[in-house]
This record gives sequence, structure tokens and C-alpha cells, in this order.
Amino acid sequence: MFPLLILSVITLAYAMQRGWFWLRLVIEERQVVQDVLRVAQYDLSKAEKIARGNKDLAIARFLSAPLKLNNPTQESFHLAVKAAADQELVDIGGSDKLLESIIIIAPLLGILGTAGSLITTFMTFRNGGAEGSNSSAVADSILQALISSAAGIGVAILAFAFFQLFVILRVRRVNYFSTLGNRLELIYLHFWDQPVEDAKISE
Repeated sequence: MFPLLILSVITLAYAMQRGWFWLRLVIEERQVVQDVLRVAQYDLSKAEKIARGNKDLAIARFLSAPLKLNNPTQESFHLAVKAAADQELVDIGGSDKLLESIIIIAPLLGILGTAGSLITTFMTFRNGGAEGSNSSAVADSILQALISSAAGIGVAILAFAFFQLFVILRVRRVNYFSTLGNRLELIYLHFWDQPVEDAKISE
């Protein structure tokens, strides 16, 4: 039971750490994204400086890559957005290998504890100790075996729930990058990628 207790503590601590990471990421990135998209409508250079000033954020590096190009075409701007997204999404949100390991190890530890308790129970039966005062000890051993299995499965379920949550967050982040890239391209097409003839007519 003690190893399972340690695994449960590790699972909760890791989930809290990753949860704080995602929460802080969303809060910090929201303002940067709003500022960059707003400024990009009238000054690409200034928008790029805002993004570059927050280069510790993946979303800022993603926005900075196409904005720092010098008079790009529509195609080159799109390729820059795509390349930046591919680069920043390689290891998005970190790895959850620890949770994967706990999902596998916890039930095995529960089974191991169950096997140990059952061995103790059968040894008691073999020695003729299932009668009288030792009957309660046999019952305790069987109960401990069941608790060990249940605890192992419970820890695994907890770890799996957090694992699935972080998988969903990573998928949503990929979609967010895609949506944000599309918005940035639309801004560039609407405000900056105008044919020379149209520019002369507007003047």
C-alpha cells in the first residue's frame, strides 16, 4: 500500500503542476495575442516587436515568425505561419510519460499487494489457523488483498483521467494555433496584401 500511496501523491502533485502550467499559459498568452492582432492591423513592425518581446511564450514566437518577413507574398506569409506552427507544436504542453508510467505501474502494484495478502492467507489455512481467534486474521488478510487491488486500480484511473485531460488540452491548443494563424493571415490579406493598382485607386 505504501508504494501506491506514493504514486497517488506523485500523480496529484504532477497534475497540479501541469494544471498551473496550462492556466498560467492561457492567462499570459491571451493579452499578447490580443495586442499583436490589434496592432498588426496598422503596423506590422510594431506587432512583431510585441511578439518578439514575449519570446518565452510559444504563441509569441509563432506570431513573430511571419510578421518579421519583409513584404512577403500571400504564399510566403502562409508558409511562414505553417512552418512556425509546426515548429512550436512539436512538444506542445510537455510530455506526460510520467502519467503513462503510473497508469501501467499502479495496477501491477495492486496485484502484487493482493498476491502477497493471499499468500499470507493460504499460509494461515495451511497451518490450520483458520479456526478460532485466527479467523479474524484470515479475514483481515483477504480484506487487505481486496483493498490493494482497488487502490491500484483507483490510482491508475486517477492518472488516466488527468492524462486524458492534458491530451484534450494539447488538441485544443493545436486547434487554437490553427485558428490564430488563419486570423493573422486574414489580417495580412485585408490590410497589407493589396495590389499596386488597388492602392493607386484608393489614393
